Amino acid sequence: MALAIVAAAVGGLLVGSFLNVLVSRVPKRESPFGGRSKCPSCGATIRARDNIPLISWLLLRGRCRDCGASISARYPLVEAGTAVLYGVTVAVHYDDTTLLVLGLILVTFLIPIAAIDLELQLIPNRLTLPAAIIAVVVGTAIDPDGEIERLIAGAAAALFLGLPALINPRGMGMGDAKLAGVMGLYLGAPVGPALLIGLATGVVVGIGVVASQGMSAGRRTRIPFGPFLAFGAVVAMLVGQGMVDWYVDTF
Repeated sequence: MALAIVAAAVGGLLVGSFLNVLVSRVPKRESPFGGRSKCPSCGATIRARDNIPLISWLLLRGRCRDCGASISARYPLVEAGTAVLYGVTVAVHYDDTTLLVLGLILVTFLIPIAAIDLELQLIPNRLTLPAAIIAVVVGTAIDPDGEIERLIAGAAAALFLGLPALINPRGMGMGDAKLAGVMGLYLGAPVGPALLIGLATGVVVGIGVVASQGMSAGRRTRIPFGPFLAFGAVVAMLVGQGMVDWYVDTF
């Protein structure tokens, strides 16, 4: 299994590099396959030797080789984060094909969605829609018996956040509701703990913002909820079924 974990982590680095392309281009409605990456400051095409995941950013000390402009730390963080999550997912679900495959796909979508929402407070339909379609297609193909549960979980999660979004659009956004629905399509019943973890984490961070900035300024600070949902989804993907089983057995 150790070899599989290492292979997954290396694959995660490569996938993470592509996810950075998604983060940069999807909000601009540009094709992620539309040519090589360029420096966001000077527009110079990134050389192949400067496009090695994680390593190139470290060797260049986070600066463009051509103009010397700083390159966001988001790039190595996305690559390293994808590598870690791929490796952990394989380690936890090595013996369960359904959880392994759906978990890896879910992580692949969660990372760019969370990064885009963190930067732009936007959850693009161009990511949530294909994520939902792939969830249904792959889930039905590898685990047809569990697909009904995942469809119900997706609908319930989307409704759970969708109603507050409709009632108060300035609070929860419909993008968050769509993301919750996608999470349900991959997680099934563990989407419940995922939502609770996301909400609890968001509340804690919100309290911290209010405490540091004061009530008036804190209430005006917009905090994207997508990253909290993504965090809850990752936790639930790894240990959520155990949490559900514990709750059912206890209550």
